[in-house]
Amino acid sequence: MGSHNTTTSSSSDSELPCSNYIPLPDGTHFPAEEAPRELLVIFCGLLVLVSLVAFNGYRAHPNDHHHVSSSLPTTLLTVTPNELELSPDTVPCSTSETTVSRGLSAGVSEKSSWQLNSNNGSGESYPWNNSVLSWQRTAYHFQPEKNWMNGPMFYKEWYHFFYQYNPKGAVWGDIVWGHAVSRDMIHWLHLPLAMMADQWYDKNGVWTGSATILPDGQIIMLYTGSTNESVQVQNLAYPADPSDPLLVDWIKYPANPVLFPPPGIDAKDFRDPTTAWLTSEGKWRISIGSKLNKTGIALVYDTIDFKTFEHVEGVLHAVPGTGMWECVDFFPVSSKGENGLNTSINGENVKHVVKVSLDDDRHDYYALGTYDEKNVKFTPDDFKNDVGIGLRYDYGIFYASKTFYDQSKGRRVLWGWIGESDSEYADVAKGWASVQGIPRTVTLDKKTGSNLLQWPVAEVESLRLRSEEFQNLKVTPGSVVPLEIGTAAQLDIVAEFEIDKEALEKTGQSNKEYKCSTSGGATERGAIGPFGLLVLADDDLSEYTPTYFYVVRGSDGQLKTSFCSDQSRSSLATDVSKKILGSLVPVLKDEKLSVRILVDHSIVESFAQGGRTCVTSRVYPTKAIYGAARLFLFNNATEASVTASVKVWQMNSAFIHPLHPDQRNSI
Repeated sequence: MGSHNTTTSSSSDSELPCSNYIPLPDGTHFPAEEAPRELLVIFCGLLVLVSLVAFNGYRAHPNDHHHVSSSLPTTLLTVTPNELELSPDTVPCSTSETTVSRGLSAGVSEKSSWQLNSNNGSGESYPWNNSVLSWQRTAYHFQPEKNWMNGPMFYKEWYHFFYQYNPKGAVWGDIVWGHAVSRDMIHWLHLPLAMMADQWYDKNGVWTGSATILPDGQIIMLYTGSTNESVQVQNLAYPADPSDPLLVDWIKYPANPVLFPPPGIDAKDFRDPTTAWLTSEGKWRISIGSKLNKTGIALVYDTIDFKTFEHVEGVLHAVPGTGMWECVDFFPVSSKGENGLNTSINGENVKHVVKVSLDDDRHDYYALGTYDEKNVKFTPDDFKNDVGIGLRYDYGIFYASKTFYDQSKGRRVLWGWIGESDSEYADVAKGWASVQGIPRTVTLDKKTGSNLLQWPVAEVESLRLRSEEFQNLKVTPGSVVPLEIGTAAQLDIVAEFEIDKEALEKTGQSNKEYKCSTSGGATERGAIGPFGLLVLADDDLSEYTPTYFYVVRGSDGQLKTSFCSDQSRSSLATDVSKKILGSLVPVLKDEKLSVRILVDHSIVESFAQGGRTCVTSRVYPTKAIYGAARLFLFNNATEASVTASVKVWQMNSAFIHPLHPDQRNSI
C-alpha cells in the first residue's frame, strides 16, 4: 500500500504487452510514393448504400478554367465487395471486452456518444477492409501502440514523451504510461512502459502528469492517479537512475499520494498537475484543474520539496459556465522577443497564458493576460476572450495539449493529442487509435498582440523530399485546378492567395455572419469564397477535404476572413464524423492570405496566416488513398478570382520503432 519504493523496470521483448503495432521502416529508405507499411487490422461490416453530395464540377488545368456548378446534386452510390477489393486475410470482427466505454464518471475525456456507436445513427457500418484501414495509419506523426498521450520534456540531449496508453485495446481504459525518446521530435524510439497502474493510489489509471526539471538537474514527475475507489489524487515519481539519459526506470514515492482533493471539490474533479514554476520567495508552485458547480477553476499549491504541499487560498483563474478544466497549462510568453521563456519567468515584457482543456466540449482554449504572483491571480487582457469562451489552440480535432520549455533551443513547444473521429467499433477493427500532432512552436503574435502563433517545429522539414512549385495561377470563380504532383498522401504544402482587387472593392456589405461550423462548407458560394485547396481528393472528386478561406464584408465595411476545413465530403464511409471546422483568422492590411498544410494519410493539419488560426482534421477516405490521392486548387466564389502560388513537398516517413535492448549500450 505504498510503504516501499516501487520501481518500474525495463522489460525484455517477450515481457512487453501484446499489440497490433508494427514499427515503421527507416524513413531514409521509405519514399512517400512507395506503398505504406503493412498493419494487421480486422475487417468489419456489410454491404451498404452510401449517400453523398459530390463536388459536381469540371477539373481544369492551370490554363483551362471551367465553371463549377453551384448546384451540387446528391449521388447514390452502391458499394460492392468487388469494388472494395477485399484482402485474402480479411476476417470477421469479434466482440471484445475492450470496446466497453469507460463512462464519463472516470474523467479525462472520452469519445462523444455518437462515436461509441458503430454507425453514427446512419444504418450499418461502412464495410472497412484491411487495405483501407492500413492506409489510415500515419507515416510521420508519432503513434504509440494504442491511444492517449501526455507529458514531454528534454533531458540529456533526448526529448522524452510520456503518454497515456492502453496496452489491452484500441479504446480508453487500463491506462498506464508509455514512453518514447527522440533526438528531434520526429524520429522516435519506443521504450518499455514507464509506469504501471500497480498501486492502490493509481489502480484505476496512471493519468496525466507533468515533469519539472530543477536547477540541480533533478527530475520531478507529478501525475494524477485514480485510486481503487476512483478518487483522483496526485502522486510523485522520479527516475531510478538520473544518469540514464533514456530514463527507463521510475520510482514511485513511497508516501504517495502527496495531494488529495481539498474540501468542497468532488473526488472525481481533481486532476492533471502542471509543470511547476518558481516564485520570488523560492517556493515551487503548481496548478491543478477542477470545477465548482459549473465554474471551471485552476487550483494552486506551493511546495518546497514536492512531498508536502500548501493549498493557496483562492484560485489562479476561474470562468463560470465552462465546466471541468482538464490538462491546465500555465506559461509565460515574451511580448518583445521571439524566443520561448522558462516557465518561471515573470516581469516586464512578459505575458502569461492560461490554457485549459474543457471536458464538456473536448476543445483546448487559451487566454492571454497578466499574472500577479503576490495575489496568485491571472487576469485576462480581454474578458470577451477569456478561457473557455474565446480563443482556441486549434478549431479541429486537437485536445489534452501540453507545452514544455525546450532549453536546448530556447523555444516553447506545444504537443496536442489528435483523437479519432470514427467509432470505437472502427478503432477496434484497426487495432489502434489516436496520434500525436506534429509539435508546434508557440510565440506571441507581435503584430496583433492578442493571439498566439503556432507553427510546426523546423525539424519536420527534414522529411521533405522533392518539391513542385506553381506560381501565379489565376483561379477563376467556379473552377477546380489539378496540381500535378503525383500521389498526395504525405505532403507539406505552403500556399498564398491574392484576391482580385477590383472584385474586392466592389463587394458589398453584408449583415450575414459567416461561421464555418454552421455554413454549407465548400459548396456554399459567396462573392469572395470559398477558395483554397482540396486535399486527399480522388480524380472524380467523389472524395475530397477542402481547406479554404471565405471572406465577407461586414455591415461596418470591414473584411472578415474565415479559415475552414470541410470534412463533409472527405469519405464515402458512413460511420465517421463529417463536420465543418474552423474560425475567423485575423488578416492585417496588405497581408496576402497564406496557409501551410501537413497531409499525412488520415491527418490534415492546417495553419493560416503564420499560425494565427489552426485546424486539424481527421479524415478517412476510401477512394482517395495510396496512388489515387490527388491535390487541387479550387475557387467556388461567385465574383472574385484569386491568384495562387503553391509549393508542395512530398514527405518521407519518420523512423518510429521500439528500441532493441542491444541498442541501449550504444546510446
